[in-house]
Amino acid sequence: MKFSEEQIKEIVALRENMLQQVDKHQEGIEMLEKNIIVLDGFLKGSSFTKASQLKIKDKVKAIEEHVEPEHVENSIPIKRGNDGNIIANAYVTPDQVSIVLDEQITINADTPPFKSFFLDRIIGEMKKKDSVEAENGKIQKESIIDYIINKNGADIREIIIKNYRQKERVTELINTAGWSLTRMLENISK
Repeated sequence: MKFSEEQIKEIVALRENMLQQVDKHQEGIEMLEKNIIVLDGFLKGSSFTKASQLKIKDKVKAIEEHVEPEHVENSIPIKRGNDGNIIANAYVTPDQVSIVLDEQITINADTPPFKSFFLDRIIGEMKKKDSVEAENGKIQKESIIDYIINKNGADIREIIIKNYRQKERVTELINTAGWSLTRMLENISK
Protein backbone atom coordinates (compact mmCIF):
# COMPACT_ATOMS: atom_id res chain seq x y z
CA MET A 1 0.00 0.00 0.00
CA LYS A 2 1.48 3.30 -1.11
CA PHE A 3 0.70 6.58 0.65
CA SER A 4 0.58 9.99 -0.99
CA GLU A 5 2.97 12.69 0.10
CA GLU A 6 0.06 14.52 1.79
CA GLN A 7 -0.92 11.37 3.74
CA ILE A 8 2.68 10.89 4.88
CA LYS A 9 2.78 14.51 6.10
CA GLU A 10 -0.46 13.96 8.04
CA ILE A 11 0.90 10.75 9.57
CA VAL A 12 4.13 12.53 10.61
CA ALA A 13 2.09 15.40 12.12
CA LEU A 14 -0.11 12.90 13.96
CA ARG A 15 2.98 11.13 15.30
CA GLU A 16 4.48 14.42 16.52
CA ASN A 17 1.20 15.33 18.19
CA MET A 18 1.10 11.95 19.93
CA LEU A 19 4.69 12.38 21.16
CA GLN A 20 3.80 15.79 22.58
CA GLN A 21 0.78 14.29 24.34
CA VAL A 22 2.96 11.54 25.83
CA ASP A 23 5.45 14.15 27.11
CA LYS A 24 2.64 16.26 28.56
CA HIS A 25 1.05 13.31 30.34
CA GLN A 26 4.44 12.05 31.53
CA GLU A 27 5.08 15.40 33.24
CA GLY A 28 1.66 15.15 34.89
CA ILE A 29 2.36 11.59 36.05
CA GLU A 30 5.73 12.62 37.49
CA MET A 31 4.06 15.49 39.35
CA LEU A 32 1.38 13.18 40.75
CA GLU A 33 4.02 10.66 41.85
CA LYS A 34 5.97 13.42 43.59
CA ASN A 35 2.83 14.62 45.38
CA ILE A 36 2.05 11.05 46.48
CA ILE A 37 5.55 10.78 47.96
CA VAL A 38 4.99 14.04 49.86
CA LEU A 39 1.61 12.83 51.13
CA ASP A 40 3.11 9.48 52.15
CA GLY A 41 5.74 11.39 54.09
CA PHE A 42 3.05 13.36 55.90
CA LEU A 43 1.11 10.20 56.70
CA LYS A 44 4.20 8.41 57.99
CA GLY A 45 5.21 11.45 59.98
CA SER A 46 1.81 11.73 61.64
CA SER A 47 2.30 8.53 63.62
CA PHE A 48 5.67 9.51 65.07
CA THR A 49 8.17 12.33 64.78
CA LYS A 50 11.60 11.69 63.37
CA ALA A 51 14.47 13.65 64.89
CA SER A 52 15.30 15.10 61.46
CA GLN A 53 11.80 16.58 61.24
CA LEU A 54 11.83 18.33 64.60
CA LYS A 55 13.72 21.33 63.21
CA ILE A 56 11.22 21.80 60.35
CA LYS A 57 8.25 21.48 62.72
CA ASP A 58 9.83 24.08 65.04
CA LYS A 59 10.26 26.43 62.08
CA VAL A 60 6.65 26.04 60.97
CA LYS A 61 5.39 26.44 64.55
CA ALA A 62 7.45 29.59 65.04
CA ILE A 63 6.21 31.01 61.75
CA GLU A 64 2.61 30.23 62.70
CA GLU A 65 3.13 31.96 66.04
CA HIS A 66 4.51 35.01 64.18
CA VAL A 67 7.92 34.86 65.82
CA GLU A 68 10.25 37.45 64.41
CA PRO A 69 12.22 36.12 61.39
CA GLU A 70 15.60 36.62 63.04
CA HIS A 71 14.61 34.03 65.65
CA VAL A 72 13.77 31.40 63.06
CA GLU A 73 16.14 29.93 60.52
CA ASN A 74 13.43 29.40 57.94
CA SER A 75 15.38 28.47 54.83
CA ILE A 76 14.12 25.34 53.07
CA PRO A 77 16.50 23.99 50.41
CA ILE A 78 15.01 23.13 47.02
CA LYS A 79 17.01 20.38 45.36
CA ARG A 80 17.31 19.27 41.76
CA GLY A 81 15.48 15.99 41.33
CA ASN A 82 18.14 14.02 39.45
CA ASP A 83 21.30 14.84 41.44
CA GLY A 84 20.11 16.41 44.69
CA ASN A 85 22.07 19.64 44.19
CA ILE A 86 20.49 22.71 45.77
CA ILE A 87 19.04 24.96 43.06
CA ALA A 88 17.15 27.39 45.30
CA ASN A 89 16.13 28.14 48.87
CA ALA A 90 12.61 28.89 50.03
CA TYR A 91 12.06 31.39 52.82
CA VAL A 92 8.64 31.20 54.45
CA THR A 93 7.08 34.01 56.47
CA PRO A 94 3.45 34.33 57.58
CA ASP A 95 2.79 36.60 54.59
CA GLN A 96 4.83 35.15 51.74
CA VAL A 97 7.06 32.44 50.33
CA SER A 98 10.27 33.66 48.68
CA ILE A 99 12.09 31.23 46.42
CA VAL A 100 15.62 32.50 45.84
CA LEU A 101 17.61 30.75 43.14
CA ASP A 102 21.19 29.74 43.86
CA GLU A 103 23.71 32.22 42.45
CA GLN A 104 25.17 29.51 40.19
CA ILE A 105 21.78 28.81 38.56
CA THR A 106 20.76 30.88 35.55
CA ILE A 107 17.33 30.14 34.14
CA ASN A 108 15.48 32.33 31.67
CA ALA A 109 11.89 33.07 32.72
CA ASP A 110 10.70 31.96 29.25
CA THR A 111 12.07 28.42 29.68
CA PRO A 112 9.23 25.87 29.87
CA PRO A 113 7.43 24.74 31.98
CA PHE A 114 7.78 27.82 34.22
CA LYS A 115 4.90 29.88 32.87
CA SER A 116 2.66 27.08 31.60
CA PHE A 117 2.94 24.87 34.66
CA PHE A 118 4.14 26.78 37.71
CA LEU A 119 2.63 30.23 37.10
CA ASP A 120 -0.49 29.36 35.09
CA ARG A 121 -1.49 25.94 36.39
CA ILE A 122 -0.31 25.94 40.02
CA ILE A 123 -0.47 29.59 41.15
CA GLY A 124 -3.15 30.40 38.56
CA GLU A 125 -5.51 27.75 39.96
CA MET A 126 -4.91 28.99 43.51
CA LYS A 127 -5.66 32.53 42.31
CA LYS A 128 -8.94 31.40 40.68
CA LYS A 129 -10.06 29.76 43.94
CA ASP A 130 -9.12 32.88 45.92
CA SER A 131 -10.99 35.11 43.44
CA VAL A 132 -14.14 33.02 43.87
CA GLU A 133 -13.77 33.26 47.66
CA ALA A 134 -13.30 37.03 47.38
CA GLU A 135 -16.41 37.34 45.20
CA ASN A 136 -18.36 35.32 47.78
CA GLY A 137 -17.10 37.57 50.57
CA LYS A 138 -15.08 34.85 52.32
CA ILE A 139 -11.77 36.72 51.93
CA GLN A 140 -10.71 40.26 51.10
CA LYS A 141 -9.58 41.02 47.55
CA GLU A 142 -6.21 42.05 49.02
CA SER A 143 -5.81 38.48 50.32
CA ILE A 144 -5.83 36.85 46.88
CA ILE A 145 -2.59 34.96 46.17
CA ASP A 146 -0.21 36.80 43.86
CA TYR A 147 3.41 36.60 42.78
CA ILE A 148 6.35 38.75 41.77
CA ILE A 149 9.26 37.50 39.66
CA ASN A 150 12.52 39.34 40.35
CA LYS A 151 14.94 38.98 37.45
CA ASN A 152 18.48 39.81 36.52
CA GLY A 153 17.96 40.61 32.86
CA ALA A 154 15.81 37.71 31.60
CA ASP A 155 17.06 35.29 34.26
CA ILE A 156 14.93 34.49 37.31
CA ARG A 157 16.57 35.40 40.62
CA GLU A 158 13.63 35.23 43.01
CA ILE A 159 9.97 34.22 43.00
CA ILE A 160 7.88 35.89 45.70
CA ILE A 161 4.45 34.42 46.34
CA LYS A 162 2.30 36.66 48.51
CA ASN A 163 -0.87 35.74 50.39
CA TYR A 164 -0.49 31.98 50.26
CA ARG A 165 -2.92 31.96 53.25
CA GLN A 166 -2.92 28.16 53.77
CA LYS A 167 0.07 26.23 55.07
CA GLU A 168 -0.85 23.32 52.74
CA ARG A 169 -0.12 25.65 49.85
CA VAL A 170 3.43 26.24 51.07
CA THR A 171 4.33 22.58 50.55
CA GLU A 172 2.68 22.50 47.13
CA LEU A 173 4.39 25.73 46.04
CA ILE A 174 7.85 24.59 47.16
CA ASN A 175 7.50 21.11 45.64
CA THR A 176 6.12 22.32 42.32
CA ALA A 177 8.75 25.08 42.15
CA GLY A 178 11.47 22.45 42.62
CA TRP A 179 9.92 20.22 39.96
CA SER A 180 9.53 23.14 37.53
CA LEU A 181 13.06 24.45 38.07
CA THR A 182 14.48 20.94 37.58
CA ARG A 183 12.56 20.55 34.28
CA MET A 184 13.69 24.01 33.17
CA LEU A 185 17.33 23.09 33.79
CA GLU A 186 16.82 19.87 31.83
CA ASN A 187 15.27 21.84 28.94
CA ILE A 188 18.21 24.25 28.93
CA SER A 189 20.74 21.41 28.72
CA LYS A 190 18.97 19.77 25.74
